Amino acid sequence: MSGMGNSIVTGLNCFRMATGTIVDVRTPTEFAQGHWPGAVNIPLFSDDQRHQVGLSYKQQGRIEAIQLGLKLCGPSLETLSGALTTAAGGPAKPLRIYCWRGGMRSNSMGWLAGLSDHPVTVLAGGYKSYRRWVLDRFDQTWPLRVLGGRTGTGKTDLLLELNRQGVGVIDLEGLASHRGSSFGNLGLPPQPTSEHYENKLAECLETLRLKGIQEIWLEAESIQVGRCRIPKGLFDQMQTSPVLEIQRSDQERVQRLVEVYSCHEQAELRQATERIQKRLGPQRTRQAIEAIDSQNWDAACEAMLDYYDSCYDRELERSPARSSVNLQGLDSKQAAKLLLDKAHIIPGISN
Repeated sequence: MSGMGNSIVTGLNCFRMATGTIVDVRTPTEFAQGHWPGAVNIPLFSDDQRHQVGLSYKQQGRIEAIQLGLKLCGPSLETLSGALTTAAGGPAKPLRIYCWRGGMRSNSMGWLAGLSDHPVTVLAGGYKSYRRWVLDRFDQTWPLRVLGGRTGTGKTDLLLELNRQGVGVIDLEGLASHRGSSFGNLGLPPQPTSEHYENKLAECLETLRLKGIQEIWLEAESIQVGRCRIPKGLFDQMQTSPVLEIQRSDQERVQRLVEVYSCHEQAELRQATERIQKRLGPQRTRQAIEAIDSQNWDAACEAMLDYYDSCYDRELERSPARSSVNLQGLDSKQAAKLLLDKAHIIPGISN
């Protein structure tokens, strides 16, 4: 019957393979904490409304909570219907919908979308089942390879170039919106929560698995990337994976760091330096801040490199298998070509 739609409740694998925009109908706060990457948030309830319904359920029971939910969302049905059609990309186009447990919120929104002839797939178990899938990714064994190198050697730029040339890469810092040091958040958007960071990592791993990538390259990191935490299962595998250490001259490293950070406000650079003053020590802290105040960017970087180098060297010593390659004088494209030509890194897919 026209206007009644076609709603199907299915498990995660079928939901993943289905077509249509993914719509998260949980509250804005739930969505911000973590969601299926790429999903659109069209909340059935606001945060306060969900609290009211939950309180009604506990104090009065299920039927009363449903009645309150209908009362609260009733005036918004027209707006919600329009938002669903916009998210779908037009009338009668498919949608995939989930809530927290795959219960009344997702089924209610599926019914509403069906009234406008949208074929709807609802995720059984909701976001809760998706999170179980995410966490399971990090318990699996992955063909990880780690790109190491001291601060300023251009590891991230090199990984991104290798990715453009068909190498399997996961950009840990890019996904975290953080460069991994006290200065790592400068000029970047706000970081995701660790929960959403896990979701993004899991999706990247799954994409590479489906492509049949035989090596997955990541940058050497500590377990904490800003406020985002690399899942322990994945981090433990990184700690035991082969490391390829890239080397460049100190002059090149300083030049790279100046290019990245000298464009930021002096006050921001001072604050970032002061955050690590206990680890830098009073003399290096004073030297760095004086250099920042006088805009002597080379001296500012040099004052801190010894500290970051010693941290990196301690981490690298734990690696059970590592090799090194000197990329002095090469830009990212030239460096990527050398690594591929010399078979330090293998592109392409497995047979």
